[in-house]
Amino acid sequence: MNQVYASIITIGDELLIGQVIDTNSAWIAQELNKIGIAVKHRVAVGDNKADILQALDEEQKQANIILITGGLGPTADDITKPLLCEYFGGKMILHQPSLDFITELFEKKFKRPMTERNLKQAEVPDICTVLLNERGTAPGMLFKKGDKIFVAMPGVPHEMKWLMQAHVLPYIAQHYQNGYVEHKTLLTAGIGESTLADTINDIEESLPAYIKLAYLPNYGMVRLRLTAYGTDKILLLEDLQKYFTLLKERVAEFLVADEDLPLEAVVGKLLKESNETVATAESCTGGLIAHLISSIPGASLYFKGSIVSYSNEVKTNLLGVTTEVLETFGAVSEQTVIKMATEVRKKLNTDYGVAVSGIMGPDGGTVDKPVGTVWIAIATPKDVQVNLFHLPFDRQRNVQQTAVNALNFLRKKIVDNKCG
Repeated sequence: MNQVYASIITIGDELLIGQVIDTNSAWIAQELNKIGIAVKHRVAVGDNKADILQALDEEQKQANIILITGGLGPTADDITKPLLCEYFGGKMILHQPSLDFITELFEKKFKRPMTERNLKQAEVPDICTVLLNERGTAPGMLFKKGDKIFVAMPGVPHEMKWLMQAHVLPYIAQHYQNGYVEHKTLLTAGIGESTLADTINDIEESLPAYIKLAYLPNYGMVRLRLTAYGTDKILLLEDLQKYFTLLKERVAEFLVADEDLPLEAVVGKLLKESNETVATAESCTGGLIAHLISSIPGASLYFKGSIVSYSNEVKTNLLGVTTEVLETFGAVSEQTVIKMATEVRKKLNTDYGVAVSGIMGPDGGTVDKPVGTVWIAIATPKDVQVNLFHLPFDRQRNVQQTAVNALNFLRKKIVDNKCG
């Protein structure tokens, strides 16, 4: 199969200085994959003519489809449109349908007069196919060069997505018969990337050329993603499933999910299936566990709430951790998290109570309790289980890792209760 590739070029100084996070490329890549188009490169460049021209030259050497976002606004730093006009050898003309739409937009929706800058939004190179933008004032533009296409779209995410769905993806699907790209992903926890690679090395080496394995590590978890390329979808899915099953069986001890879900969604799914609820009592994570759980749509069915007991005063007044326990064992101790988990479960009337307390750094550690010391407890009506972790990271990563460890601990407890 002659693989068709796409490249994504995002334009804007704000992307390079970190002022704006590029979410456009990730979304575009996901949508292209659905119609069998693999992304070869993702390139970010500033509002600089020479850099944009260089990116256009380089990307067309290795991709059939070059998708461009950004730089189509009405201000002086938006240089993409005149640059493309020059690059493809055209001249600027007024696109009447775009002008009519923009005029109506200002009159009926914005209810303010249109300026000369806004009028210029309706100007386009005469050698492009104009993609009317019904979500904004900057039209998209499609240029052809041999068997390659270049598509310029606004950088505003909701405008770009509308243009992709209304115009670009249908065009690509119609003109680039490319076969299929299929993915299958599983999530593991409790095993490092290198150890995992050793564990499945023989399976990886046996993969045919049209199936690739990717390792995606993140905060104590590793995703394994198999990607298959082919022209026969039925055979492709059969082969993909065969190797995916081998991977699942090999990593069964560490398997969290056999689908592409975040850990918090896996926990939520288990709670819904068992018709159970959870509450959290958080010290060192400052509410992050609650945030992760509640970020999943429908979490109100199983998540009651959280008590963020960052200070000892809150631990005592709201969670019943006595002054004696704090003075004898400390806030970061087995005794403290047991009380926290037990009390938050009772107060919020849930099936599970999750509690964490730890020293995230960079200060606060002692010889007995160094930075990275974390206690986690899970309380149920029948018992309380506790785990001690020693994390070696910086403050931010220690906080993230603690939240992941707590969620995975909860997941294991729910599964154990189901099996028991």
